[in-house]
Amino acid sequence: MTVIDANRMHEIETRYPEYFHQSFRQRFGGLMILIATLLYSLYAAWFFDLPKLFAEAHWERVGIYLSQWVSYDVQPEFRIGDDGSIDIRYPRFSPLGDNPNPDWLVNNPDGSITVSISGTSRTVTVSKSETIVTAYGVSVPVDVFGGAPKVVGPVPGWMTVYDDNVLADLGFAGNVSISVDRVKIRKRFIGWANFVFDTQSSFFDKPVGEVVSLIVSGPRIKPDQSNLSLAFDDIWNNSEWQHGDVWTKLFQTIVMAFLGTLLGALTAFPLAFLAARNITPNRLLNQILKRFFDFLRSVDMLIWALFLTRAFGPGPLAGSGAIFLTETGTLGKLYSEGLENIDNKPREGIKSTGAQTVLVHRYGIMPQIVPVFVSQTLYQWESNVRGATIIGAVGAGGIGLKLWEAMRTNANWENVAYMVILILIVVFIFDTASNALRHRLMGTKTH
Repeated sequence: MTVIDANRMHEIETRYPEYFHQSFRQRFGGLMILIATLLYSLYAAWFFDLPKLFAEAHWERVGIYLSQWVSYDVQPEFRIGDDGSIDIRYPRFSPLGDNPNPDWLVNNPDGSITVSISGTSRTVTVSKSETIVTAYGVSVPVDVFGGAPKVVGPVPGWMTVYDDNVLADLGFAGNVSISVDRVKIRKRFIGWANFVFDTQSSFFDKPVGEVVSLIVSGPRIKPDQSNLSLAFDDIWNNSEWQHGDVWTKLFQTIVMAFLGTLLGALTAFPLAFLAARNITPNRLLNQILKRFFDFLRSVDMLIWALFLTRAFGPGPLAGSGAIFLTETGTLGKLYSEGLENIDNKPREGIKSTGAQTVLVHRYGIMPQIVPVFVSQTLYQWESNVRGATIIGAVGAGGIGLKLWEAMRTNANWENVAYMVILILIVVFIFDTASNALRHRLMGTKTH
């Protein structure tokens, strides 16, 4: 065991005073930050009334929306006539087309109709006097003969009785609404209905092998058009998924981001030389341009888009203009700060030879800043692909407007999922390409 005497202790204390004579901030700074964070969290919870917000939130809608992203439903309606006949009707734009004949709907010999909601475990049998709902291991008859529908026997937890309606919730598989003269069924299927060919297409509801055979060597469906061309037209002009319009709007979004970023970079580049103090020794001009950059980037891209859509009308021109104004401010600031941090020795060396200002900039400044500038511009371009989607929702064109229209109906969530996936793929591709280019320009390796 080593014993340290008083002289040795005093020597160590003198050599390392920062460990023995800490200020109040150094000793209690971490604790104070922790306490301040906790107090702020409590204040935020009180200010936003988070307990009430979480208690009153409709969490069940999350599952509903997510299920609608990956599935579709068919809604047959059974109308019971006074003579006991049962008339089957489908919505006007049913995924099954104009002449549906699904195999999950069976006409029984006694005149009743059985609908399989989910295999044999969840079924609905509709007759003129009652509807029998089988689910969760029990069969529940609902009397619909005269007066309001009435559940025969105990009412299970998954069934709700109203004054003139009985609703049976069968989970993800669907639900059943029973009234006196009609039974409406919602049957859910995994997947996206009619994603390739809609119900109006000549190829609708045909097996894949038959479609391929028709396209390759089959007789022409339309005498004046090849089957391959007809298939492409049917896919591109799919009325339910609108592939042509979606992809056109997606391309508009990419062009908006590219054009706005390019124009912003071209405008910001020369202005940055005038704003940099070490390049242009004019204090007034430096400050005016820097405040101009601050103004352009302090107004959000979304606000610029709102202004420009009022000025030029909705469309990609307003979107490109909004990105251009924002990027002029952002890139102008980044470029000018990059110029102010360059190494002045190469510049001074070239200037000492008597070279003109243009040559000094070309050989003394450009080699230092080009990789950084291009890297920053690529990053902004990648970011603007996402930004262009947002501003499209306010009328600035592109896929953002299309996405907002699908969300606003509150019924086309599978179309929303389709466009979101396309946006994610585009952002991933641009992110990967941008990172590769940046690493190549900066001379670093990707991992």
